[in-house]
Amino acid sequence: MSSDSPLPETKVLAIASHVVYGYVGNTMAAFVMQVMGCEVAALNTVQFSMTLFLLRPLIDNLCERITFLYSTIRDIRSLRTKNIGNHTGYGQFKGTKSSAQDISDIYEGLKQSCLTDFDVMLSGYAPSAESVEAIGSIARDLRLKATMKPGSFFWVLDPVMGDDGQIYVNKDVIPMYKNLIRDADLIIPNLFEAELLSDTKITSISSLLAAIATLHQVHRIPHIIITSVSFSSSSPTIFIVGSTARADLSPRLFRIGVPNIDCFFSGTGDMFAALTVVRLRQAATASGLEKTRSWVSPDEVEATELPLAKAAEQVVASMHAVLQKTKTARDEALEGMQELECESEKLRVRRMKAAEVRIVRNLADVREPKVVWRAEGLGLENAPEGENGWVDE
Repeated sequence: MSSDSPLPETKVLAIASHVVYGYVGNTMAAFVMQVMGCEVAALNTVQFSMTLFLLRPLIDNLCERITFLYSTIRDIRSLRTKNIGNHTGYGQFKGTKSSAQDISDIYEGLKQSCLTDFDVMLSGYAPSAESVEAIGSIARDLRLKATMKPGSFFWVLDPVMGDDGQIYVNKDVIPMYKNLIRDADLIIPNLFEAELLSDTKITSISSLLAAIATLHQVHRIPHIIITSVSFSSSSPTIFIVGSTARADLSPRLFRIGVPNIDCFFSGTGDMFAALTVVRLRQAATASGLEKTRSWVSPDEVEATELPLAKAAEQVVASMHAVLQKTKTARDEALEGMQELECESEKLRVRRMKAAEVRIVRNLADVREPKVVWRAEGLGLENAPEGENGWVDE
């Protein structure tokens, strides 16, 4: 599928966090989908002044601020469950979060005005188990409306719970997601979240594939993409691993590896999810699957030819190009800066600001990416075993 494949008219309900400054949550996701041609209705789960991913520890215990800052390596995504001025990576923020009732009431308002004709729902960060439940109820209602029209509604779920072995939501959110994911068409967890959802400790390619098989077969999820896959902290390559289930729920696995960029960014998960919505919609339409339940290809389609794989190739290409240019601009902005201890707070804020994703300045890479890294088939019979269960090529 080429990047100029037509995107059919697409109306998206995006449920995630929102920030006034920076690009995370719906501030990133809604913008990306809109510039790609989607009509987006953004429902905020929080609204903050700055990036959200540092929020939870600050609220729970201000004395654990350092630990909390470390745990914010994950960005928050699409229906605005929070409203914030800037993301929490800046160390302070102002804003509010929406209650589960707020989320439900906003959706009911849309229903009363007959404004729920959505083709896709993209959901990201939710501030509580009750909010997750409310979001699930919205997805089920939209699914029910589409019962007689297979393929007319598609739910992309990013189960934001934690990263790098650290949970940054209330623990009661985890079982709520486990009960919910079977209703999603595509889930996009990172490696740690895949562990939580599958109850599988992932330490090698074999355990990773076992986790994906569990998600397909136990939770009956049609499509899965696991992001940020690496079994070595020093690896020069980072992978995504994806799969679309066959009729018997067995996985069709692929991986895509890209060079790791040595820089901390905010909002990359939201960007990935938003681009996936657009590219998968294009790929499914190009494959004639737009009227097929969950846009699942026939069993004879190989893993590397799946619409999910073709979409992921373009998503990865756009992501890497934009982030590499962001890293270059960041390095130029910080060049020659003296790291004086007395100015450590100012330096940290300056670094965070310099690393804000340059999405607006690089729309050409978003719309017309140069695909360099291709999907490779992956299975236990050809798993690339090596140091820590993975070989970087």
